[in-house]
Amino acid sequence: MVKVPAPGGRLAPADLERLRAGQALQMDHYGGGRLPFTCVQARGLVQQMVPLEGEGAGQVLEVLDASGGYASACLGAAHPCLQPAFREGLERGYVTDELGSLERTLLLEELFGPGGRWADRFPGSAYHASGRNSGSEGLELALRLVLESGFDRRRLTAKAGREERRTVLAFEGAWHGWTGGLVPLLNRRHYRLGLPAPVSAPPFGLDVAFLPFGEPEALEHFFAEQGSRLSAVFVEPIQGDAGILVPPPGYLRRLAGLCREHGVLLVADEVLTFAKTGQFFAMTDEEGPIPTDITVIGKSLGMGAVSTSMVIARRELTVRSSGAVSTSDLRPLTCALMRSGLRYLAEERLIERAGPLGVALRERLRRDVVEAFPELFLEVRGLGYMNGIELTERAAGALSRLRHHLLESGVFVEFMAGAGRRSHGLRYMFPAMRIAPPLIASEDDLKHIVDRIREGTRRFVEAGR
Repeated sequence: MVKVPAPGGRLAPADLERLRAGQALQMDHYGGGRLPFTCVQARGLVQQMVPLEGEGAGQVLEVLDASGGYASACLGAAHPCLQPAFREGLERGYVTDELGSLERTLLLEELFGPGGRWADRFPGSAYHASGRNSGSEGLELALRLVLESGFDRRRLTAKAGREERRTVLAFEGAWHGWTGGLVPLLNRRHYRLGLPAPVSAPPFGLDVAFLPFGEPEALEHFFAEQGSRLSAVFVEPIQGDAGILVPPPGYLRRLAGLCREHGVLLVADEVLTFAKTGQFFAMTDEEGPIPTDITVIGKSLGMGAVSTSMVIARRELTVRSSGAVSTSDLRPLTCALMRSGLRYLAEERLIERAGPLGVALRERLRRDVVEAFPELFLEVRGLGYMNGIELTERAAGALSRLRHHLLESGVFVEFMAGAGRRSHGLRYMFPAMRIAPPLIASEDDLKHIVDRIREGTRRFVEAGR
């Protein structure tokens, strides 16, 4: 075992070498840009991290988590409400989707049954659900449902009247996942060049069109010209990797209306936005739920304990026999963790609290970070606990150094790629710092996070002089 001293103490040299060796054993997915820090233990918002390089190598740092583990750990680390769920879920068996499961029944009934938590949006009489390991896998299933909706399974050809509906609309700067079926939905060259394009003989080809996100005129014009050729639209209600881009009021509802008018399926990618914006679902406005045909949720759904996603689709949307079988489809353990965590979020009103606390957080970030360092930051954007600060070109070029100073100042944040170049004469968008803390973060926790971001930025500026 590695003996972990209290924050401020140092690991034994042999233990530090062990951590370095362990990190080297894991494939580096960042092209040499992986952070030289190791988390040795965590509870709640506090992570104890050890630098692996530099003068401070081996010293235990107390770091506030402002990222939630790729925005997935909405309850932070080691939350006590999940511990009984682990035991109960294990005792319910390990059945796959071929058999029914009591734990799965309890979860789905609680969510979609009469009076269920989400029954106003997804009544069980009109929707059904499937589980997957990750958001990417969930969106792969959503794309499969879209394609199968235009396929005649008896004649093995396109459905009559759907032969020309081969186009999917996606948005510039979007992120839906790295897997092969989803890469065509990303408009950025970095993610697509050098990878094989999906091969599909006519009449089953798939064309993808892109629009800038949140631009109503471009949307209206596109549907007027291309609506009859569309099969589906994939949309993030708030774009994440593009830099936390929030659309103008009414945009998402108008998109849903255009899809309905033109017979187009609307797929909401809520993998990142789920449970972070002051509502369980970001496809919501002052009028209430915005209707979708397919909604994919993930990240926070696993409560930071498991990786999972859920695809919620209209009942008429299905796939051919065995075409959606998955080893991980709503296993009893996963269902138990989801059920316990979702109940805790609702009982403690953590979702609703994120709305007003997010407003205060963005005001502090604007005043204490953006306005304090205008040479480094352009603006803050977001909703609830899903927030981003766009960097200037100068800061974007030194992103790695900035992140090191933030970590050494006791705060862990993530950075999004930014939308980059956009069409229709819109400005270039640089990377953004994402501040998406676990929902358990209190008002005081948020203040401390902002203070540490400010301090880390000050150190970055001082070191560059």
